[in-house]
Order: sequence, then C-alpha cells, then structure tokens
Amino acid sequence: MKYGMAKPEMNGTQRMQTTPRAGTHLLRALICASTLTLLSASAFAITRDQAKRIYDRIAGVPATDQQLTTMANGNANAAAILATQDPSFYNNTIRNLATPWSNRTQTVFAPLNDYTATVIGMVRDDVPFNTLLSADILYIADAAANVPGYSTSNNDMYDALDSEAQDLKAHLVKTTQSAATGLPAAATAGVMTTRAAANAFFMDGTNRRMYRFTMMNHLCADLQVIPDTTRPPDRIRQDVTRSPGGDSSLFLNNCIECHSSMDPMAQAFAYYNYNYDVTTDPNGDAGKIVYTAGQVQPKYFINNNNFPQGYVTPDDSWANRMRGGVNSLLGWDPKQSGSGNGAKSLGMELEGSDAFANCQVARVFKYVCFRAPSDATDRTQVAMMVNTFKSGYSLRQVFADAAVYCTAGM
Repeated sequence: MKYGMAKPEMNGTQRMQTTPRAGTHLLRALICASTLTLLSASAFAITRDQAKRIYDRIAGVPATDQQLTTMANGNANAAAILATQDPSFYNNTIRNLATPWSNRTQTVFAPLNDYTATVIGMVRDDVPFNTLLSADILYIADAAANVPGYSTSNNDMYDALDSEAQDLKAHLVKTTQSAATGLPAAATAGVMTTRAAANAFFMDGTNRRMYRFTMMNHLCADLQVIPDTTRPPDRIRQDVTRSPGGDSSLFLNNCIECHSSMDPMAQAFAYYNYNYDVTTDPNGDAGKIVYTAGQVQPKYFINNNNFPQGYVTPDDSWANRMRGGVNSLLGWDPKQSGSGNGAKSLGMELEGSDAFANCQVARVFKYVCFRAPSDATDRTQVAMMVNTFKSGYSLRQVFADAAVYCTAGM
C-alpha cells in the first residue's frame, strides 16, 4: 500500500493511577521544578540523529534529507510537529491508535470506518480532543477522492479509501453527523454515535457494551478495575438476578460492584439501537444506527422476569454514581453536573474527567516511547504532558511532546 499498512500496537486499558490528594502539592512542585529543564529540551536546536529518531517515532517512515536538515535547523518541538505533517502519521500511526477503539475484538486490522476516520481528522485539524465523545462531528471523503458517498447503511466510502490506499490527510473533510446521518444534533455524541460504533456496541445486547468499551477505550478503566460495592443498587435493571445460582451473596459481592455504577450511566443510551437483518446480514454490514427520541428501546426490558422488582428504564436520564466512593479518584470535572439526559451529556461527563486526559497521554507515551512510564522522571514528564494537553486538548502535540522526550540523549 502506498501509505503503509496498519501494524498491531499495544492498546493499554489499565486504570490510570491517580495521585492521592496528600501528594498533590509535591507533584506540582516537582512539575514546576522540572518544567524549565524539560521544556529546554524542545527549545534548542537538535541533531540530525535526534531529528531522524523523532520522525521515525511519529511518522513510522524515514524522513528525507531535506526534512532532516529543516528539522535540525529548528527546535525539537518544531521538528516533531513537522513530522506530524507526514501522511503516514495519519494513515498508520493515528489509524493504529484509533482502530482498536472501533470494534469489539479491539483489532488493529479492522477496516477503515467513520469512527477511525473521525479520530484521524480531529487529530489532523487539532479539534479539541475533549469533544471526542460529545461533538456533532464526522469526517468523510472529499470529492477529489472519487469514492462512493457516505451511507448510513454501508461502509463503502471508507472501504474504497482503504482499498485504494488514499492519503487520509489529504482527503478527509469535516462535516456533522446531523447533516450526514439525519440524527438530531442533540442526539449526536462524537465517535459514540458513528455508524461503526453503533455496529460494534449498540448491536444486540442491552447497550451496556457501549458504556464498557467507552470507559475502557477512553478512560483506560475497564470494569474489573473500577469495582465499587458501596454504590446504591436502586437503578440496576430487571435482567440482573439478585440471586444468581440461588446465592444472593454473589449479587451483593460481585454483580453490584459493576452494575450499580454501570446501569445508571448506560441509561444514557436508552433511545439507541443498531438495526440489521439477523438472517440475511448476521454481521450487520448493511445495518444502521437508530434513534427513537422519547421511546426506550425494547432491549432495555429483556429478561425482565429475572427480577421483576428491578429498575424499569423510563427514559434516557443518567447519573454518575462514581462521583462518590472510590471511583471519585477518576477526577470528575466539578463544572459538569454529574447527571443529565442522553449520550451527548454523558460524553461531556466522561471526556471532562482527569482519567480521560491521563488515558490519552499515557497511551501516546507508551506508543511513541515503546514503554510505559517507568521512573520518577517519566512520571513527571507525563504529568506535565497532561497539563499541556488540558490547555488545548491537541493530541498531535502530545505525540510531539512524547517523541521529543523519548529521543533526547539517545
């Protein structure tokens, strides 16, 4: 392929470690004390060797002699930003990062789709990444790509871009989901309401899958690492038996630790479904996202005889029970209310958390540096990168910062 083929990479999903409040001032002092030193590395000219390493880490392809000369005549940050202009950064690096988020098996080899394309476009255009789960946004092919138009019932546009190895940096253009798909603007929620996400996470099931994979992919917090048996169980749905296998202690000590937080959050998706013909189209390749404003999808009432006294979903109102208890350490934004209606407001709650910012930075650091943060210097650098990321939510800058840091002194 002209711009290379996606390569499997680590897509870590472990919970971010949150600094205890008692250590906050110490961490800030360390950041302040080291900021000048760390920034100085990007403020001065670099060697051609470091320029080459930066380009390799970011774009995954060799730089030309002219590019290396240009990079060596500037500072390290400018050199790293120049590397992000290479089409391979989008066709390979960002695609490898985003593709596992768009499918249930978390494979990097999934076809290009509207979820992945939207992430690529947002990074290219420096769209604030803290709108990833809430914006009315979609990236599609421009007319010059000469591919089929966007469809709500197939992936033909993206399949054609993929099979022709087209330059995604050049041919993706920004539009809105409300214009392209007919979803009401208020019902759009960034990548969560793309067709690919609906196929993966709204198809069948009870829509809890969308909550679980969103937490795992974008807050690095899979369900087994955020359990809490202290949250009230009053909004756990009827399909969850309170005595699995006839033993109520299993519910009280196991089921409740996830469902007590998950069910009130997953209620935000009560009006969404993915419709397809299970007989003729078992993989849902020709299916489409469905939104029924004011009408809860029947899937929220399946297996209601498991515990008839359980919660009956009346609407798409949600509440974040994790603002209390141990999972308050995920760092929920005090500017958000912690409750609301629909996927868009839930997306704003999730992307406003410290865990969201920490997850993106830690994942990019590992991707670019080929390792997780391993010592105090690494952890200080990551904390500084998180602060920089929060100032404008440019994921492209996170790649630049990581590449400069991890190639210095090599």
